[in-house]
Amino acid sequence: MDKKHTTTSGIAIKDVYTTAPKNEELPGQFPFTRGIQKDMYRGRLWTMRQYAGFSTAEESNKRYHYLLAQGTMGLSVAFDLPTQIGYDSDDDMAEGEVGKVGVAIDSLKDIEILFDGITLQQITTSMTINATASILLAMYIALAKKQGADLKQISGTIQNDILKEYAARGTYIYPPKASMRIITDIFEYCSKELPKWNTISISGYHIREAGSTAVQELAFTLANGKAYLNAALQKGLDINVFAKRLSFFFNCHNNFFEEIAKFRAARRMWAHITKNLGATDEKAMMLRFHTQTGGSTLTAQQPLNNVIRVSNQALAAVLGGTQSLHTNGYDEALSLPTEAAAKIALRTQQVIAFESGVTDTVDPLAGSYFIETLTDEIEAAAKTYIDKIDVMGGSVNAIENGYIQQEIANASYEYQKEVENGERIIVGVNKFTQKEERFDEVFNIDESIRTIQIEKLKKLKAERNNEAVAKALLDLKNAAAGNENLMPFILLAVEEYATLGEIANCLREVFGEY
Repeated sequence: MDKKHTTTSGIAIKDVYTTAPKNEELPGQFPFTRGIQKDMYRGRLWTMRQYAGFSTAEESNKRYHYLLAQGTMGLSVAFDLPTQIGYDSDDDMAEGEVGKVGVAIDSLKDIEILFDGITLQQITTSMTINATASILLAMYIALAKKQGADLKQISGTIQNDILKEYAARGTYIYPPKASMRIITDIFEYCSKELPKWNTISISGYHIREAGSTAVQELAFTLANGKAYLNAALQKGLDINVFAKRLSFFFNCHNNFFEEIAKFRAARRMWAHITKNLGATDEKAMMLRFHTQTGGSTLTAQQPLNNVIRVSNQALAAVLGGTQSLHTNGYDEALSLPTEAAAKIALRTQQVIAFESGVTDTVDPLAGSYFIETLTDEIEAAAKTYIDKIDVMGGSVNAIENGYIQQEIANASYEYQKEVENGERIIVGVNKFTQKEERFDEVFNIDESIRTIQIEKLKKLKAERNNEAVAKALLDLKNAAAGNENLMPFILLAVEEYATLGEIANCLREVFGEY
C-alpha cells in the first residue's frame, strides 16, 4: 500500500510541484537539476553513512557494529595516514600516526578483522582512500571472495580521486600521469568484474576544506571529473558504461541557500558535460553524490553549537537532493568523534528523514525566485572557471602549473581576513563569546597501537608463503613497467598476504614519487 503523504493537518502533498507549462523541467529527466529520481526520497531515502575508523581493525569493527545497531545504512571507512600514503605501520615514516585519523590497515588480515561479522554483499561500503585505493579495493574484493559473495552484486565506493590530492589534500604518492593510469585501470577492471562498484568519488569536499568558495568547489570538482572522463575515453572505455559508476562527494557549509543551489547547479552542469563528451544513456549523465557536513565550520569554542551547524548543513544537503549523507560529530574540532557525538550526528539525519516533512515532495524549493536565480548564477560562475581550465589543457595541467592551488589559497586568505576583522561572524568565536566551558569527553588514540600493528606484521610475515609473495610482487612490478591492467596483479599479491607497504613500494620503484 502506498504511504500517504500529508501535512500534520491532513493536507495531501503531491510528489512534485511545477508551474505547470508542458516544458517544465521535471526530476528524473535531463538535465536533472531537480534530482536524479522522479520520486526522490518518496521512493527511497538517502543512505545514512557515518564515516568511522580509528586505532586497530578490532576497535573500528566494534564502532561499525555499534553504528549498524543505531540504524546507519552503509559503512564509510576512514584510514590512518600511513595507510593513505602507502606505508606499513612498522615503517619509520609511520611513527606517531598509526591509527590516529583512521584505522591502520597493513594487509588483508586487517581487512578480515575490520569486517568481521559483517556480510559485504548485504551492505554498501565507502572507502575514503586515494593513492592506495587499488590496494584497499583489492583487499575488499579478496574478502568478498572468501565470504563467497557474488562480485557482480558487491556495491560501494572508493574515493580514488587523486587530482584533488595534488590540489588540496596531499595524500598522493606517484606522479599525476602514473596515478591516472592506476585510476583508469580500476575503471576498466571494475566495469567487467564489479559492475555495481562506484570506481571513483570525485571529491569537492577537501577542496572546500582547504578554503575554496562554493563556486570553486563546484568548478574544480567538475573540471577534475572531466579529466577522468577524458582519461577513460583515451583508454577506449565506453562513456555510457563507465560514467554510470562515477559518483561525487561534496561539502555542505553554512550558507543554506547557496549550498542547495550549488547541488542543483552541479547536476545540470554534469549532465551537459557528459552529453558533450558523447554520453547518450541518461544514467551516464546523472550526477550522483555523497555529502559530508563541513568539518572546517566546526568550532572548538562552544562545541555544542556544532549540533546546530550540522543540522543546518544536513538539511541543505537533503533539500539539494543528496544520495548519501555523513553528519559530523559536534566534538570533531577537538578529537575524533566520541560514541555520543556519533549517535547525535546520526539522529540528526533520522529526525530530518522522519520528522521534518522535507522528504514528502521532490525538490521543495524549486520555483523560488531566489533559489532558481542563485542556481543559474552559481552555474555561470563555475562555468567561467571550467572554461579557463579547459584553455590550460584540463585539470592535470592546471594543477601541475599551480593554478587551482593558488585560487584556493587566495579564497582561504580572504575568508580568514573577514573572520579576523569581524566582517564574517562565527558564533562563539568572534561574537557571543564566553569564558571557555570545560569539555571533558574527548577521544584519544593511544600510541601503543603502533606496537600492536608491528607485532601483527611480524606474525603475518612468519606465517605467510614468502616465496609466493615475492613472485606476486615481481609480477606486479613487471606489469607496472609495461602497460597491462594492474588490478589482477594487485589482487594476487593481496591474496598472498603481501602488505600494503610492499605493494606501494613495488609501484614506487617503477613510477617514482611525486
